[in-house]
Amino acid sequence: MDDDSTGRIVAALRAWVAAAPPGARLPSSRALTAEHAASPVTVQRAVRRLADEGLVESRPGVGTFVLAPRSSWPVDLGWQTAALGAQPARVPALSSTQRGVAPDAVTLHSGYPAADLLPERLVRAALARAARTTAATTRSPATGLPELRQWFASELAQTAPADTSPPSARDVVVLSGSQSGLSSIFRALVGPGQPLLVESPTYWGAILAAAQAGVTLVPVPTGPAGPDPDDVARAFARTGARVLYAQPTYANPTGAQWSAARGRAVLDVVREHGAFLVEDDWAHDLAIDTDPHPLAAHDRDGHVIYLRSLTKSVSPALRVAALVARGPARDRIVADRAAESMYVSGLLQAAALDVVTQPAWRTHLRRHLRPALRARRDALLQALRTHAPCLHVEHVPAGGLNLWARLPDGADPARVARECEARGVVVAPGDEWFPAEPAGPYLRLNYSGPDVDRFDHAAHVVGQAVRSA
Repeated sequence: MDDDSTGRIVAALRAWVAAAPPGARLPSSRALTAEHAASPVTVQRAVRRLADEGLVESRPGVGTFVLAPRSSWPVDLGWQTAALGAQPARVPALSSTQRGVAPDAVTLHSGYPAADLLPERLVRAALARAARTTAATTRSPATGLPELRQWFASELAQTAPADTSPPSARDVVVLSGSQSGLSSIFRALVGPGQPLLVESPTYWGAILAAAQAGVTLVPVPTGPAGPDPDDVARAFARTGARVLYAQPTYANPTGAQWSAARGRAVLDVVREHGAFLVEDDWAHDLAIDTDPHPLAAHDRDGHVIYLRSLTKSVSPALRVAALVARGPARDRIVADRAAESMYVSGLLQAAALDVVTQPAWRTHLRRHLRPALRARRDALLQALRTHAPCLHVEHVPAGGLNLWARLPDGADPARVARECEARGVVVAPGDEWFPAEPAGPYLRLNYSGPDVDRFDHAAHVVGQAVRSA
């Protein structure tokens, strides 16, 4: 009721201000209270809202006055063109997955799971506990809290075979999200103008990090089972590259998972060429039908640079990830990280460690997250089969967050995405996941968003958009 009264008074005062000259004094609070039959608190709220909108100005002890409207002058930023000069390299634009959308849209474009899939209660409690410790007021070590580094090392060691020396806490570097780790790896281990092998399609963030580092991308075709080891070997031999970036487990965007045999074969190729494999284990905690088995656990001699993030399974607000590397490669990466950001917030590290060491964390992954992801994946697949049979999902992912859907030949993914958004459904065109020319028209559809009850409607809109485009 009080909100209704405030809105009514705000509307009346807006009309009064519009008719009054600049500098006119508003009636006193007592007069407004009597005129509108409202409480003094309600009147004060209405006046504050007008002040927030820049319509009036309160002068303590004097009164409240109408402000003159500000002129909107065009800003001339042309001078920056000469100051900045030519752009040194083509840098991809902001990803379609990062765009803001209308609040009532069905969102299938995002790269993050909905809030109800996250351990919200654990995160809130962990942040509250961390805020009461010295982590709230002290800096953390440059490579991260020792306890958190040990947890990441132990997680990787759990799947290591008996004949492999597992990584130690010293091999771990805590990061503020895996994206910053990619940038440091590409700068420290590849370098400007040097070749970097990547799967095609591959994670758009890796393409962005490579562009920022000035490295030259060399696409290697991949499929539901991963890249052909012979293709990887030929690319190494042809280019002289010393680094391969890949996502062997639930790849973004395709959802592919390498078999154990495929992983060993690719790792053998990497060893033969004296190279590094950057294993981005972004979806380690997002398993549905299979379990992750990181290649880094089978690395005996420092050929694998391993990345694991907690951002998508714990909380986007806790941007905490880790990098595992050995030898001089680790030292070079650590030096780059120190120059980039000095250290990661100890408060966020303490909270992340609190969450992942709670018994309820494993229970959440097993009993809530995995069944929920399976249900949403299957619901979106069924909706597409029913309402958008023109889309083809070649591979049903065994984990991760996305479906990689092929459009009919000749379709324009960007146009389809615009048609969908005009109808209230937001999808991500697949072109930005290709490091070179797209091999075909695709959409990436996130099934972990908040709109599972609207999947049928969304699929119907996608089908209509494809037909009209």
